[in-house]
Amino acid sequence: MSTPSASLSARKIGFIGGGNMASALIRGMLSSHAVDAGAVRASDVNEARRDELHTRFGIEVTEDNAAVAEWADVIVIAVKPQIVDRILAPIASGIRDGDLVISIAAGIPIEALEARLPDGTRVVRTMPNTAAIALAGATAIAPGTHAQKTDIEVAKALFSAVGRSVVLDESLLDAVTGLSGSGPAYVMVMIEALADGGVKVGLGRDVALLLAAQTVYGAAKLQLETGEHPGRLKDMVTSPGGTAIAGLHTLESGGLRRTLIDAVEAAAQRSAELGAQMAQKLRK
Repeated sequence: MSTPSASLSARKIGFIGGGNMASALIRGMLSSHAVDAGAVRASDVNEARRDELHTRFGIEVTEDNAAVAEWADVIVIAVKPQIVDRILAPIASGIRDGDLVISIAAGIPIEALEARLPDGTRVVRTMPNTAAIALAGATAIAPGTHAQKTDIEVAKALFSAVGRSVVLDESLLDAVTGLSGSGPAYVMVMIEALADGGVKVGLGRDVALLLAAQTVYGAAKLQLETGEHPGRLKDMVTSPGGTAIAGLHTLESGGLRRTLIDAVEAAAQRSAELGAQMAQKLRK
């Protein structure tokens, strides 16, 4: 995880919605000292959720979305996609020139957001994943029509507090959704299957699950820190006539590689379908 830049230090950051992703971002910013608690506020309709955010992070909370938008100069839309249309009008009244709106609502196109916000609003659309909760997320950032370089820097600083980020054209966000957005689910299936394999050959369930999860974590960390191609790192483990090549032969026979490729493609296609539906809903 990279260190957040100073681009957040003078900003007032308001979260519309206080769910898991908002909580992760708040935790990341505060724990990395990118901002202090006085520079963050959040709104949520759920009183218990508001109380939890206030108790855990010491931030101000409210159920009034418009009040948060009016106070903040960086407004993070962190609600479920299905209710974005209901919150845009109230927050639009509080947006001023120079404010930045960052959306983490999956499937909501930039053009649909810009159409419901004041003319010229700076919008950045993002696609984070659930690993942000563990401060190990992967996030894609796409600038809107009016977004400036400084806005991208703010978004990168925000998401660097919970993992790693890349800046891409919005047209690639469905692909990102299919890969890193949905990817944690694929990896959880792999961890579960590896643990099942461990149980089958005699390990206790708890030990097998710990070893499986740590192995996946360690392999990913090794690739990220070395920058080596995964094939080269795989070859480092694969001795002639050894155990790893026997296991890899079984994986190839079972079509694991093709299945994962197909999973990413299917999820990306579904993301595009859902995005089109949400865009149509917001245009009404």
